[in-house]
Amino acid sequence: MNSPTEYRDSVRPEWIDYNGHLSEPYYVLVFGDATTNLMEQVGLGAHYRAETGSSLYTVEAHIRYLREVSAGAHLLVTTSVLSVGAKKLRLCHEMYVEDTLVATEELLTLHVTGSSSSPFPDAVADDLRRRASPAPDYAGRAIYG
Repeated sequence: MNSPTEYRDSVRPEWIDYNGHLSEPYYVLVFGDATTNLMEQVGLGAHYRAETGSSLYTVEAHIRYLREVSAGAHLLVTTSVLSVGAKKLRLCHEMYVEDTLVATEELLTLHVTGSSSSPFPDAVADDLRRRASPAPDYAGRAIYG
């Protein structure tokens, strides 16, 4: 099994909500930064976007908020590639504070050029496939009420 990509950040005071915990939009922000970190590592970063006009677009996301996160907490987000298609990439982020899993995000993304989906460059697709690992047990689940 491949090692996940790691991204680190710390919870800023302005990210704290009226309950004294990390506010929902900032989970998404941190997970987004973790996606950007992976993109940089596989060749889809800022230089690639400027040169090709292509990028990843998120088309679906599922977040699980598992534990409260306080101001100043040091976050570790691990990013795993679950599957790679010609134009699609499925990712899973896991957010930790110390050794405690506090949130997860599963993403379906598309490689887009202009306003249309487009195939990944071969080298990028190969790199992503090398990073692929089995999906965690919670991935792919629907929300039931």
